[in-house]
Amino acid sequence: MAAAEVLALIGRTLAEAGRALGAGARPVALVTAEAKAGEPGLVAAAARLEVPLRTYGAEALAGVAVPDPSAAVLAAVGVPGVAEAAALLAAGAGGALVVGKRKSAGATCAVARAAGA
Repeated sequence: MAAAEVLALIGRTLAEAGRALGAGARPVALVTAEAKAGEPGLVAAAARLEVPLRTYGAEALAGVAVPDPSAAVLAAVGVPGVAEAAALLAAGAGGALVVGKRKSAGATCAVARAAGA
């Protein structure tokens, strides 16, 4: 996946959450599964947004109940979902999904908010 695809998906997903990327809204971090830590498109997108790329292991991701589990992700990664689970882990205790997973051809995005944010 290209950074442009990742950034476009983030922009659309934030817009759905009522935020406009570049108009004062940007993610605090990009988060994903450890297996994607070196994905060039994610690394470049995080650099462009000037945010860290954080990763979570399969065990941590599997411990999060996701509203939209995927059989394909379960088969490929061994967990029922990555985008929503990673977003919720990054949001911390009491965090909540603002926008569930949204997909492009090669990327998936979800937005979560930390408690009190």
